[in-house]
Amino acid sequence: MTKDRPYTLIAELTYRCPLRCVYCSNPVDFARHKDALSTEDWKRVLTEADELGAMQLNLTGGEPLVRTDLEQIVAHAARLGLYTNLITSGLPSTRERLVALRDAGIDSLQLSIQDVEKEASERIAGRESFAHKLEVASWVRELGIPLTINTVLHRENIDHVSAVVALAERFGAERLELANAQYLAWALVNRERLLPTRAQLESARAHALSARERLKGKMEILFVLPDYYSDRPKACMSGWGKRYIVVSPDGLALPCHLAHTLPGLPAESVLERSLDAIWNDSPLFAAFRGDDWMREPCKSCERKSIDYGGCRCQAFHLTGNPAVTDPTCALSPHHARIEEARVVAERLVSASRLANKGNGADVGAAKADDDFSFRYREPQRAAR
Repeated sequence: MTKDRPYTLIAELTYRCPLRCVYCSNPVDFARHKDALSTEDWKRVLTEADELGAMQLNLTGGEPLVRTDLEQIVAHAARLGLYTNLITSGLPSTRERLVALRDAGIDSLQLSIQDVEKEASERIAGRESFAHKLEVASWVRELGIPLTINTVLHRENIDHVSAVVALAERFGAERLELANAQYLAWALVNRERLLPTRAQLESARAHALSARERLKGKMEILFVLPDYYSDRPKACMSGWGKRYIVVSPDGLALPCHLAHTLPGLPAESVLERSLDAIWNDSPLFAAFRGDDWMREPCKSCERKSIDYGGCRCQAFHLTGNPAVTDPTCALSPHHARIEEARVVAERLVSASRLANKGNGADVGAAKADDDFSFRYREPQRAAR
């Protein structure tokens, strides 16, 4: 039995979503993963997570609001005493539904906003949504629900950090997450269009740090650096099978969102085994827990108990082998793949700015290249 206990349960209630975000963290084959867990199944999973020692619950997706039983799930979490955070795009939602969720016991709400202008926001989200998101933010604050605004940063909006901060201030958000895209799933598919340059990143970070200092005590600002511009990887999920447990819409219990994409490590279902049994005895959770599995250069690295070799899914999706050092680490023999991606980003931004300058356009930011289209995931809207 492992000595580690999960702190947070991430409940992916569904992969269905009315949006088509080009950096979506849902698996590229998400349509194969159906909503297999009933309301009672989810209640049991929450109870088992509580018994394991979990203290926090993130209700996410896809879009959790498309489940008509969301209020029942929230109410059960409240009875267990889990701190419950709803992670949502705000669609579909009404003020009445937010009242019901507040009364059911939701503790906080994280609202995604793709950009600060309607056209740019909706191009990333793949549908009309901006005005409604702003309305939802107003309702959340009016109803006294603690609000976090989350904006995923990438090449097309990273120059707008100051405006995103101003938007969060406008709605009185307690917390702002400026999270650079993690280049897995749909973000990896669209990486050439999304990865910013180092200069863009450093400028955005400076604006974020300045705003953090100015708003200290009023709003917490988190700026998440992208792996692609770090010399050492982050500890993915605070370490494999150490602090987090993810349950997918089809009932798979996972150490991280994309662990079921790794070959040779079948995930187990909460419909067949208890969460406790999976957490403690599953070969998938044991595979990369701790450091016994590590190869060089991780095995002898002084940071191995800090970053745990980085992201296993990133290692697999960039090299085909989940057991190698995360390529974002400068010590990885595969680090050149990250450097090549940076070079491509620099080239594409330079070409875009040159083209816009020739057209007399403002070149303060890289403009969209209509000849280089995003690949969108198809939306699934039907409610259960």
